[in-house]
Amino acid sequence: MSGRSGTGSHPRHDLDDVIHAPVRLSIMAALAATDRAEFRFLRDTIEVSDSLLSKHVITLEEAGYVRVEKAFVGKRPRTWLALTDEGRRAFHDYVSVLRRLTEGPPP
Repeated sequence: MSGRSGTGSHPRHDLDDVIHAPVRLSIMAALAATDRAEFRFLRDTIEVSDSLLSKHVITLEEAGYVRVEKAFVGKRPRTWLALTDEGRRAFHDYVSVLRRLTEGPPP
């Protein structure tokens, strides 16, 4: 599932609307730097509340960009988040569009 609008020739039309929200972009960027991250670590890293992170993770999960794994470590529940292959591609594409927007057309 892609959140791209895909209309028009300006690069901004290629921005993925699912990723474009600042919190979701922060989640994607943090997860792109690792294989997986624990929920609390990600929450603290991007400086959001549990509920806000959960809300945005659900959107990314429904888009097929993030995988959520829940398990117990000892007696404590833990949640790990990771980008799917589709999520990695979508993030890479998003960053490429940002580059086209900020660097302008090639000479």
